[in-house]
Amino acid sequence: MKKVAIVGAGITGLSAAYYLSKAGASVDVFEASDHIGGKIKTYRKDGYVIELGPESYISRKQSLTDLAKEIGMESHLVRNETGQAYIYTKRGLTKVPKGTMLGVPTTLTSFLKTDLLSPLGKARGLIDYVRPPVKMNRDLSAGQFFRKRLGNEITENMIQPLLSGVYSTDIDEMSLMSTYPFFKTQEEKYRSLIKGMFHQTSSGKTGESKKQLNNKQGMFFQFKGGLESFIDRLVFSAKAAGAIIEKESPVKRIEPVENGYRVTVNGKTELYDEVIVTTMHHAYKNFLDIKELEYFKHMKSTTVANIVMAFNQSQVRNNLDGTGFVISRNAGTSITACTWTNKKWAHSTPEGKALLRLYIGKPNDRELNRLINKGTDAEIIRRARNDLDKIMNIEGEPEFSIVTRMPNSAPNYLVGHKDIIDSIHDEIDKNYKGLHIIGAPHYAVGLPDCVKTAKVTADKIMRVHEY
Repeated sequence: MKKVAIVGAGITGLSAAYYLSKAGASVDVFEASDHIGGKIKTYRKDGYVIELGPESYISRKQSLTDLAKEIGMESHLVRNETGQAYIYTKRGLTKVPKGTMLGVPTTLTSFLKTDLLSPLGKARGLIDYVRPPVKMNRDLSAGQFFRKRLGNEITENMIQPLLSGVYSTDIDEMSLMSTYPFFKTQEEKYRSLIKGMFHQTSSGKTGESKKQLNNKQGMFFQFKGGLESFIDRLVFSAKAAGAIIEKESPVKRIEPVENGYRVTVNGKTELYDEVIVTTMHHAYKNFLDIKELEYFKHMKSTTVANIVMAFNQSQVRNNLDGTGFVISRNAGTSITACTWTNKKWAHSTPEGKALLRLYIGKPNDRELNRLINKGTDAEIIRRARNDLDKIMNIEGEPEFSIVTRMPNSAPNYLVGHKDIIDSIHDEIDKNYKGLHIIGAPHYAVGLPDCVKTAKVTADKIMRVHEY
């Protein structure tokens, strides 16, 4: 029987524990904090179901949905309500143009008719049709790529607000090949990004994508009881399969020994055949001392926070049919986005209430970092509300607010990241057989990606597939 230690009880570690235990391994999961589920936290009270960490996951990525079905949570899945999304620039709130994918135009009309761009910005976008593929030496920044293809205005006002929010990384530093390599693939194949994305979206209108378009289905999944209800069931399922999960158990040391690893935790030392590390990169130095991880000592990450505000519906004068807005970095706000949660998720909010979720925190912004790390909740709420009042018409104070701080929680995939990570994994596989370091600092950012990585790792350990 394989004996496996897992460091970290976020969704990656718990998923790995479930798959391994189900396959017959002996699994111990060690979580340093008193909370199971990592960034996932759900506030459930007085009819509210509020996510304090990740809000949902994209439905077209099947790995999390497959796991939910496997552990009996399929009937708990809910899709988001559909509605127009908006972008806030210095011009105000403007609809995200139809015929775009993550802000990238797929047709001429998707950018020629929008108020987000000046006539000059629209004219610059047309150059994409005649410009040869952007030269690239293995990688380049997403900002550099889009600026060269489509110009600064389309990049700043349409693409950056949607793209940067996913990775919380400056678009001019963000690795294209680590985040959205398919944009480069389509550009080279069709010698135009717009043409390439038109073919991408046209050919993709099959299966679930076509169903969403025809039935106006939402693109995201949640659970009726919140994401933490999924974590609760996953913990139950992993334990039922034999996994042991220990909270407040920080790992002090992981040392390679013959045919395995010696793990020190809670003053005890135990031998394991294999070890999976799923923590954030800044924790590696606490228990691992291997030269191959030097890169992670200097890896940048962004500090963010989200602020939930609950109002009576009469206080929020919002007649727009939409789910919220993202903000261009040139708009001069501290907040980067706002979700109209009661409109996006019907199950989240009691009748007659309005629920807003705001995001604050930007890469390379020291002042905002200081505010999130050291400011009071009241100071953070006031900063966010000042920005919100420039954009929306809201009367009075919220019934309650919740601030969730996430210091250094968003690893930055900078130019060259993928090649570096590939090299690190090759070296670890060669020099430290049985040590698996996975999670958000490497390849996986979204929740389905975390589940998929966990399953691939578990399969590798149990030799279900050949790798």
